[in-house]
Amino acid sequence: MWIAAGSLAAWLWLLLCQGFFWRTDIRLPARTDPDDWPSVCVVVPARDEAAVLPESLPSLLGQDYPGRAEIFLVDDGSSDGTGELARELASRHGGLPLTVDSPGEPPAGWTGKLWAVRHGIGLARVRGPEYLLLTDADIAHAPDSLRELVAAARTGGFDAVSLMARLRVESPWERLVVPAFVYFFAQLYPFRRIGKRSARTAAAAGGCVLLRADAAERARIPDAIRQAVIDDVALARAVKGGGGHIWLGLAERVDSVRPYPWLHDLWRMVSRSAYAQLRHNPLLLLGTVVGLALVYLVPPVALFTGLAVGSTATAVLGGLAWLVMTGTYLPMLRYYGQPLWLAPLLPFTAFLYLLMTVDSAVQHYRGRGAAWKGRTYARPDAVVGDGS
Repeated sequence: MWIAAGSLAAWLWLLLCQGFFWRTDIRLPARTDPDDWPSVCVVVPARDEAAVLPESLPSLLGQDYPGRAEIFLVDDGSSDGTGELARELASRHGGLPLTVDSPGEPPAGWTGKLWAVRHGIGLARVRGPEYLLLTDADIAHAPDSLRELVAAARTGGFDAVSLMARLRVESPWERLVVPAFVYFFAQLYPFRRIGKRSARTAAAAGGCVLLRADAAERARIPDAIRQAVIDDVALARAVKGGGGHIWLGLAERVDSVRPYPWLHDLWRMVSRSAYAQLRHNPLLLLGTVVGLALVYLVPPVALFTGLAVGSTATAVLGGLAWLVMTGTYLPMLRYYGQPLWLAPLLPFTAFLYLLMTVDSAVQHYRGRGAAWKGRTYARPDAVVGDGS
């Protein structure tokens, strides 16, 4: 009964005191078109992305942007013809100028993705842009995406504007797991706090970050976070820590086209870096497991146990905690256009995430470490940052 009461207390605190994380109305802030549109360079790190480029790259090439804009796609050692396909798509679709280049293998102390980003930023700086758009190769943008991002950054005086791309939710497993992924992220990093200068909370969504070039230079991006496997939160903290003003919200027409049709695809996505988020610390892992169990697993267990043994108080406390949990998940399901009956299944989804996190730790101690696109970073001191 007391454990159930603790779970309910935790949910009431999350409901009222965690930045209203469960609300999904944080979209691009009010904005007006600037009198002069600044120049923008788009940097796209790409490693073995031939499967998604036909859906994503044309959306960048076709951006309706009034100012000068150029795309730099960094082919990071692909083995599937990513670079050649990118050139072919640019020739076929036209639009913004595209440069495709390769940085070679990353040196010691660098993760592959950030080494590719560094190379792309180096190419872009020759053009002297005011803004950099860092976007992943699987992200498809609406035609006005770039101009809306720039207008929001200019109007709000933001040094970094980031959108959490809408992930694909088509398979049954994607419907069960993906909305919860964004829900958990918002719970850890409430969007309302990120945009406040006075708040310490800092986060970004690595798939879509518009960054002022001078802010990136002040924060030494990406050199300052060169070891980060989970780079989005590390980038945001570096910018905000350097006095920058940042903003993060949910996207409306910026979408990830990468499919995760089966549970093992989603499992690999989460477990590849989950233990890195916990800084490879066994005590943090233990605390995470206990916390997930108390917050997400105790409510249904308390409800059914209370009913089974005749403990009304235990059943009521567990049921109320489960009810609050379910209510906070409904807005995210609506945002993703999913049936609301999935909301009571959140404890089961949380249990899957718990297992993925434990598996990430097991893989680490087996020497496999975190991974990105076929590269493995096994050493604990080779991974910093604690992202989404």
